[in-house]
Amino acid sequence: MMGRQKIRMGAVAAGGLLLLGLASWLRLAQVEPSWAKPSENARPKLVNNQSLNVSPRQQVPKVMAQRSTTINPQLVSANTRFGFKLFSAIANQDANKNVFVSPSSVAIALAMVYNGAAGETQQAIAQTLEVQGMSLQALNQANAELKKLLENPDPQVQLAIANSLWAQRGVPFKPEFLQNNRQFYEAKVTELNFADPQSVPTINGWVSQNTRGKINKIVDQLSQDDVMVLINAIYFKGNWSRPFDQQKTTQKPFYLVNGGSKQHPMMAQQGEYRYADTNLFQGVMLPYGEGRRMSMVILLPKKTSSLAELQRNLTAENWEQWMTQFRNRPGSVQVPRFKLEYDVELRRILSQMGMAKVFTDGANFANLSQVPTKINRVKHKTFVEVNEEGTEAAAVTSLEIRATAAIPTEPFQMTVDRPFFCAIRDNQTGSILFMGSIVNP
Repeated sequence: MMGRQKIRMGAVAAGGLLLLGLASWLRLAQVEPSWAKPSENARPKLVNNQSLNVSPRQQVPKVMAQRSTTINPQLVSANTRFGFKLFSAIANQDANKNVFVSPSSVAIALAMVYNGAAGETQQAIAQTLEVQGMSLQALNQANAELKKLLENPDPQVQLAIANSLWAQRGVPFKPEFLQNNRQFYEAKVTELNFADPQSVPTINGWVSQNTRGKINKIVDQLSQDDVMVLINAIYFKGNWSRPFDQQKTTQKPFYLVNGGSKQHPMMAQQGEYRYADTNLFQGVMLPYGEGRRMSMVILLPKKTSSLAELQRNLTAENWEQWMTQFRNRPGSVQVPRFKLEYDVELRRILSQMGMAKVFTDGANFANLSQVPTKINRVKHKTFVEVNEEGTEAAAVTSLEIRATAAIPTEPFQMTVDRPFFCAIRDNQTGSILFMGSIVNP
């Protein structure tokens, strides 16, 4: 399925996935054993009056994550590599369309289901997530610490990360899988009868609540073969450290990929910013909140280049190099006001990235359930709004980039009036929460 978008003039980001089911939501479904027809001996029956075979009191090794001021750099680096690979694949699929995703949301959802994988399936997920060198315990602990550090970073910035597992009643899930997701990912575990028509609105209600109403529907329907829906939701709302003056927002041309243009509200501001000027792009960081820990990074391709050329060079290695080139500099910026919704089915893309096996009957989720299980769908949905007050969002060959000026002193001018790349970044950890390409605000 190609990504779909809906544009509205108008900041918020939330991400979703379906594994049996991920907002990001993953949908997990049972599979037929290749060696037998369904029978009582082949797999456990789904008995509606049974309950989950695990409770918080069961004896599962418990290592609670503690709030930490340090973050595992191996996880941040892995998330960055995974994020740019995922974004590149999505941007190539939805070329010349607005794209806005939260790789962090997808990575968290996949890490949660990774706890139930075994054998080649586990290896495939680890390779895709770029975490081959981390033990499961280390990955879980690092994700727990990162979640605690990222949430609510500033009085003027809201960042909430919520996880949930929705389990088919009667399916025998492994206690350690459920317990790990409760402890390290603070996942809400709920048992439902998926045959009950109220199951879908119940799940969607949780998504709506945890994205502050910005994403109201991620699950369309459930089938009798579904055994679990796994969902991650991220909500971000950040006020600019220095809000734009609405009186200075004016209608100006925005130049489109097809060579045309349209009149669009452009916000304007002058001040001192973290700024970079290379032979490929102009870049600026617009900070959020009092502490300026979070920023929106905007990369505007030079007029001699293009967004497509910039995207071809968007790798983790280049990104880390580019981030070192930003310096404080006075200048003026003009940025379009925009608001969009985006959703994408990730099964094909994740298969291309090395996870094809997890979607087949040969998938091995022996650490998740006694029922033979595979991932059925992976769905990701986002919302973002950028305006004068801030942002709300509910996602080996390296080009050598040189700075065009070593220590510039004159004020810069940056008018974002053509397709551009943007990302919401935590400056303390280097984590990228959202990234997108805006071609038609």
